[in-house]
Amino acid sequence: MAVHYVGDTEEIPAGTHKVVEVAGRSIGVYNIKGEFYAIHNYCPHQGAPMCKGDVCGTTLESGVYEFIYGRDKEIVRCPWHGWEFDIKTGKSLFSDKTRTRSYKTRVDEGKVGIVIGSEI
Repeated sequence: MAVHYVGDTEEIPAGTHKVVEVAGRSIGVYNIKGEFYAIHNYCPHQGAPMCKGDVCGTTLESGVYEFIYGRDKEIVRCPWHGWEFDIKTGKSLFSDKTRTRSYKTRVDEGKVGIVIGSEI
């Protein structure tokens, strides 16, 4: 496992993200409420740059005619076809078999690092 530091925590304020190149991979680093997450900047559907997609939430399980919105700023929507993925895990919202790669992150002395070799 290797840690690749990609910037200071101040460079990625809560609710934003930054796309970086690490070990030949394009990776999006997201700050969700002060916690950092990293996903591959590649949609498994047709290869769209995933991190150019909208960051949003989704509807949660609810009763008939009831719509509950939640998980705000935890979902990224592919800019080409709208496929949605959980930024924290890389899992798709529509299939247990579809996901984008996610990476562990760590913060050391104000620096955000991506841990390569420890895909989640």
